[in-house]
Amino acid sequence: MAKVIVLTSGKGGVGKTTSAAAIASGLALRGKRTVVIDFDVGLRNLDLIMGCERRVVFDFINVINGDAKLNQALIKDKRNDNLYVFPTSQTRDKEALKRDGVERVLEELKDNFDYIVCDSPAGIEHGAITALYFADSAIIVTNPEVSSVRDSDRIIGILASKSRRAEHNLDPVEVHLLLTRYSLERVKKGEMLSVEDVKEILSIPLLGVIPESESVLKASNTGTPVVFDEESPAGRSYLDAVARFVGEQREMRFSPARAQKHFPQLVRESLMRLLDLLFPERRNSAVIAKDRLKIVLAHERASRDAPEFLPALQKDLLEVVGRYVEIRDDTLRVNVGKSSDTSLLEINVEIDRSMFKPVNNAAPAMPRPIPAAQFDRESPAPWVKQS
Repeated sequence: MAKVIVLTSGKGGVGKTTSAAAIASGLALRGKRTVVIDFDVGLRNLDLIMGCERRVVFDFINVINGDAKLNQALIKDKRNDNLYVFPTSQTRDKEALKRDGVERVLEELKDNFDYIVCDSPAGIEHGAITALYFADSAIIVTNPEVSSVRDSDRIIGILASKSRRAEHNLDPVEVHLLLTRYSLERVKKGEMLSVEDVKEILSIPLLGVIPESESVLKASNTGTPVVFDEESPAGRSYLDAVARFVGEQREMRFSPARAQKHFPQLVRESLMRLLDLLFPERRNSAVIAKDRLKIVLAHERASRDAPEFLPALQKDLLEVVGRYVEIRDDTLRVNVGKSSDTSLLEINVEIDRSMFKPVNNAAPAMPRPIPAAQFDRESPAPWVKQS
């Protein structure tokens, strides 16, 4: 039975289409009948990366709508008989990806291929959600920088809740991390998140690390997937990732763990960590980025795990409080919890008098104390109207 692999990312420009072409080509080189589909309706680029842009006659949307047969739209790669490209439309919008039509086409493809590789659009719009829905395996393509990692965490949450497997209570989607545009030199300088940083934050298995390489741009310019360049570090790394995907053990290239650390280097790194603790203002940008991500994702994950009405309730409550008190991020703590039959939303705001907002250009009126006499047992409560 064919396996549907979706390459996805929350953020654009991370190398997702390049990776889809490389992974599909790598599987084909291993003798697996593979088709790679472009799900980015209206902004197709897979045909350019694969070097078949002049051979496109019919596309994915034509087949979904019944205007063409599947074998009329599939393009056989000239470099490998096991590899086919399935381009999408450049003139239609993403709403043309009807879920029932996509399902019908995928089922037909499963009869003829071992792997169906889906190049998903970035983000969480209709095209991306449609591709993610049918995934058996997902490869999260991520750059080692804050916005890319944050958006990848959002995609992981969607896969766990909105895929067909989740909807039908089947085995969860297999999720893998592919770290692209990685520079070991920048990691050593503290300018980029390390492999271990990203693994710790996202907590999903690492499939591969793809180094920043000029050969990737060259491959895109010439329409040749980078795995066909045997001299390319990036190409070899993609082939390693494919090997791991099919179950082989491969050592991780271009990772700090491969390099032996000599005693002077260990002493220097220990001293740098000590200085970072003593003088937080001198911490390198990668450390700051990691700390920021941990805080941001902790809040976002809590909100995602809450019932849908709690984020709206939180917003409404803060709007009301904000009319009277200035709410600063450093004084606000929000906790969300739930059990089998109870949901909890806890909002803590530290308040002092300087934070009160003026009402009608005047200082806010404070509650007037109630005279002690009014609490006499013989007297009625002060809010009871006398007849």
